[in-house]
Amino acid sequence: MKKFINSPEAMVLESLRGFVAANADLVAFGAQEKYVRRSALKQGKVAIVSGGGAGHEPMHSGFVGHGMLDAACTGHVFTSPTPDQILAAVEGTETGAGTLLIVKNYDGDVMNFEMAAEMAVAREGRSVATIIVSDDIAVHDARRSSGRRGVAGTLVVEKILGAAAEAGMDLSSLVKLGEAVVRDTRTMGVALRGATVPDTARETFVLGPDEMEVGVGIHGEPGRSREAFGDAEAIVAMVCQSILADLDEGMAGEFLLLVNGFGGTPVSELYLVYGIARRIFESCGLTVGRSLVGTYVTSLDMAGMSITLSLLDGERKRLWDAPVATPALRWGI
Repeated sequence: MKKFINSPEAMVLESLRGFVAANADLVAFGAQEKYVRRSALKQGKVAIVSGGGAGHEPMHSGFVGHGMLDAACTGHVFTSPTPDQILAAVEGTETGAGTLLIVKNYDGDVMNFEMAAEMAVAREGRSVATIIVSDDIAVHDARRSSGRRGVAGTLVVEKILGAAAEAGMDLSSLVKLGEAVVRDTRTMGVALRGATVPDTARETFVLGPDEMEVGVGIHGEPGRSREAFGDAEAIVAMVCQSILADLDEGMAGEFLLLVNGFGGTPVSELYLVYGIARRIFESCGLTVGRSLVGTYVTSLDMAGMSITLSLLDGERKRLWDAPVATPALRWGI
């Protein structure tokens, strides 16, 4: 394995230092480099804080900035940030309106964010609420989560709630909105090659030349099944049909269609996938009102992609369109 690293132990912090230096107009380190925060906090706004293990870049640090996250905490590769990191981010971004934690449904993340929230309330009497993202339809009980995992749909939740907080929405209203967005978001992914973890210098799973892993998460874990590799039309149709089958009865309106790369998939292939997925969804009577295609929620260098469908009502569509200025997402400004 050849990687541009000095040592596996130092990689995460050295990467974050480069990230902050390259985006100094938007982000800065928090105290003792425990988290990344917006360079300028907005007073009187609910702070939106998220985070997770390294290896998912640009999520989460790449989504810190105006209209999205106020802070992001990064743990070691595929490892949750520690409670003290999260607590520092809560304390460092409080501007008088409380804090909302957005947490992917992985056991380590849920446990550590919960501990940090309890400490914040106990020490300072702060107002802290949590949204658990569980958009992965591929599994109900996974090795690292209780129930459905939080994957690329986390981006959708962070964007919509970040915009709502920027507009002045209070904490309780943000929780209700977040729960609705999670409820109306579905994701499923497929991998053609496992992720190579720096600590072990090995792929997390190995596929034969005619195999693909269906229903993968973003921590390098295998999916729900190993299937014969096919052409793009067949693979995308399988994913889209799984998502359609999981939609609640009566879900109708406009949808956001997100095609996300896992880190090792060319953009040209992602757009090819998007074109097929949009045709399939629209042939089934769905309206694609907004789109996003690119590499946003990754699993290091895994070759693969995920498809996310999220229902947009008028308010959510407006919040999705609202100005955002982060290292990884920027429009309207």
